[in-house]
Amino acid sequence: MFKNVAELIEIAERENKLISEVMIEQEIEVTEKSRELIFDQMRRNLQVMEAAVERGISEDVRSVSGLTGGDAVLLQNYIKKGHFLSSDVLLDAVSKAVATNEVNAAMGTICATPTAGSAGVVPGVLFGMKNKLEPTEEQMIRYLFVAGAFGFVVANNASISGAAGGCQAEVGSATGMAAAALVELAGGTPQQSAEAMAIALKNMLGLVCDPVAGLVEVPCVKRNAMGASNAIVAADMALAGITSRIPCDEVIDAMYKIGQTMPETLRETGEGGLAATPTGRAYEAKIFGSAMSKR
Repeated sequence: MFKNVAELIEIAERENKLISEVMIEQEIEVTEKSRELIFDQMRRNLQVMEAAVERGISEDVRSVSGLTGGDAVLLQNYIKKGHFLSSDVLLDAVSKAVATNEVNAAMGTICATPTAGSAGVVPGVLFGMKNKLEPTEEQMIRYLFVAGAFGFVVANNASISGAAGGCQAEVGSATGMAAAALVELAGGTPQQSAEAMAIALKNMLGLVCDPVAGLVEVPCVKRNAMGASNAIVAADMALAGITSRIPCDEVIDAMYKIGQTMPETLRETGEGGLAATPTGRAYEAKIFGSAMSKR
């Protein structure tokens, strides 16, 4: 079993295996389930992700609070007009990340990767890149195993909880997971996956968790959008041969230590950051009543 990224990469390189294969074998060892059952369980996760993406980009999904909804459709319509500034592939991934989180905010079914608040990044990147890379179903499932491998390391060596480590631990971790997984999907090496994870995560360090009205909507949905774009750029940088001067495991450790020193007001309490702005408090009062907004 691997405990950190260095060990994961060492195993993959020594045994000439994909990171996804190392993760699958670890799951077999730990759970004592068959390869077929483990693969089928991940296939179901993939199906849940795809259903959420498709619903979010095709329906006018709205949250009960009214804070979020409809932005994924707006982006899809914007792409169709052809006047975008970045690229259709990147914006498609962004829209699908947003779609997933809008479905989550509307109490729909999503797959936490690694949390509900950060559930849009991994599927957004995968389904956004699907038409360009044309992966098989097996490759898409393996993408999720790679994301899981890096998420496993973060969860066991740092945190994936916004309450414990800020949004860097949620959207930041998801961004790194997606970047690493995209590298393997695109044919990169295990070491390049680690570089992509490090590049993506270190650009999310210090990101606070400040949900308006305490809901996983604002700014969470749009942070997933930024996470998806960050992941794709980080993967491209790694595939180009660019490396992180700080090793991946040290970036993860830095994230953990930053989270430990982050004020409680910026760790999912809704007491600081955007949640404490006049507009943030006004939304809180509108949704839950004026008593809560006076804290």
